[in-house]
Amino acid sequence: MAVLALLLLALLWAAPAHAADETVCAGQNLLPGLEREQPNRYATMLAEAEATPNGKSRFWKIEKSGLAPSWLLGTMHVTDPRVLTLSDAARKASSEADVIVIESDEILDEKKAAAALMMQPELTMFTDGTTISDRLTPEEKVKLEAGLKERGIPLAAVNRMKPWIIASVVAMPACEMARKATGASFLDKKLAEDAKAAGKRVAGLETLAEQIGAMADLPLEFHLKALIETLALNEEMDDIIETMTELYLTGDIGMTMPMLEAVTPEAGSEKDSGYAAFEKRIVLDRNKVMAERSAPLLADGNAFIAVGALHLPGEEGLVELLRKQGFSVSAVD
Repeated sequence: MAVLALLLLALLWAAPAHAADETVCAGQNLLPGLEREQPNRYATMLAEAEATPNGKSRFWKIEKSGLAPSWLLGTMHVTDPRVLTLSDAARKASSEADVIVIESDEILDEKKAAAALMMQPELTMFTDGTTISDRLTPEEKVKLEAGLKERGIPLAAVNRMKPWIIASVVAMPACEMARKATGASFLDKKLAEDAKAAGKRVAGLETLAEQIGAMADLPLEFHLKALIETLALNEEMDDIIETMTELYLTGDIGMTMPMLEAVTPEAGSEKDSGYAAFEKRIVLDRNKVMAERSAPLLADGNAFIAVGALHLPGEEGLVELLRKQGFSVSAVD
């Protein structure tokens, strides 16, 4: 299940930008083919999605007596123009909000963020003199080198990087990397940039070091496995990302995980301990932090919160956690 964890980063994390030649996205939605060719697996996917609490919307209204309404938007950390186009309701709410809240406001100052991360190089780099190559079999190293070459990245340029950083790059379609390399902003960053330009307050719920530290907390073996499995998907990755994007655009966030289980080679296998650790540390633990740090912002009313969409659904998702704080949270679209 390690590869599923990596794919979820497309909804939860902003992958680093690297140069790429291809600018046209070529991925295709896998669901029509799955429904046609594997109807039983497709039906199972739908049933699992239907059973996911709060999995039918990406935009929510947060209300409490005596306060102006606030808003919660699930995002994808990508530059896809379709994702950047907000619904009328979300655009109005963001433009009228007193504060825009994102996962980390440090993304607005890349130099400052980079400097902060340099203070903790062990989070992103091997600092003991070893490299990613030292931790791979000869066959795995060949696969990694070939996969990076296809993306215009020499192994030597990333050899000292932690595997999850390399994998997050490999998982992204070339068109997405190309847009980011030209300076295009992903949704969360664009919301923050627009707010800052309008003179609004921008607040963050986490620091970048906290986010990267969460990844660094997971076992290295898990990250290495995710990297190799992601490379094995090769061209299928574009189709999977496109399918995730189309589910996001229709608000079917609760179908994302069942879809990934259905279309990846590991389909039907039990979630291993590595994936369980990923889900707890990267999703559930951070959900609690986000809910706690949202509380004082929501107490003032008229806040617009935008975080990775997979933080919203589920029994321990942000929607339920905010309800436990006494808020009424209802789907808008």
